[in-house]
Amino acid sequence: MILLDYHNVVIEETLRQPIVGLEPAVLDMTVVDFDGVSYHISTPQSKNIIKFSMLMQCFKGLIQWGAQEMLQKEYGAYILPETESGYDFSLEFDLQKLPEDKEEREALVKNVSLIKRNLLAQPFERAFEQQAQYEAEEQTNPTPILMQIHYRDQETIYIQALYDRVTVIFSTLFKEETDRIFGRVFLQEFVDARRRPAIQKAPQVLYSSKDPPLEIRHLSELQNEDVGYVTFGEVREKTISQIQLFRDYLHYHIKCSKAYMHSRMRARVQAFLKVLNRAKPESPTRQDS
Repeated sequence: MILLDYHNVVIEETLRQPIVGLEPAVLDMTVVDFDGVSYHISTPQSKNIIKFSMLMQCFKGLIQWGAQEMLQKEYGAYILPETESGYDFSLEFDLQKLPEDKEEREALVKNVSLIKRNLLAQPFERAFEQQAQYEAEEQTNPTPILMQIHYRDQETIYIQALYDRVTVIFSTLFKEETDRIFGRVFLQEFVDARRRPAIQKAPQVLYSSKDPPLEIRHLSELQNEDVGYVTFGEVREKTISQIQLFRDYLHYHIKCSKAYMHSRMRARVQAFLKVLNRAKPESPTRQDS
């Protein structure tokens, strides 16, 4: 099982030497992240000025849930007024104007590598704040907003705050029949695992195929029978980072399972071929009289 980092390791390693070490460099590279997110790191003007740009499918949708305020708070001093063409926003780092403290520069690099995580965290943060408010005001039947993040083509994350929990729903598209079968097995295990005495206090997980959960059943666009729905009842900070990687973990395990089964099938075929070869009758030797 792989353990994915919340930050982008390639971005961190690329920016560490010039920003932390204050070493000018010539950069022009494109980095691709999960969910179709891409970054462009370049030095178009000089070796001392690094431009960092990001393209994210759901960026405009995240703006309404506080993404702009977060960017201003975390990266405000480095935001470019004019975004690089083809990207959603850009940052610029002048090596001659960075903090003198090395630890501050290291924290800056780490924060830039976490930019995708920080953006996706905004609707989760808002939902947890709403849930805390409902609980404090004892609103047992609130009418919260259903937040939608269209983070991939035909796949969406739905987030809603309730009185005692925050509900997170993933719609996952399975394009192949075998993927749907494997996905159903894995996701059903999430549901059944909570019955074990040792992990009964784990967050509730529900899975449904084709039929959307009650929280989103009123949405008219949910008509694809190849989509499965996973519902989490979440109770905060590290959870926000972990749940963003759920889809990546799921499809990783599906691909690993298919690869393992294919290797086992090839091994079985080779074993059968050996048996068949040994079973071939030997041709009788002709003897001349």
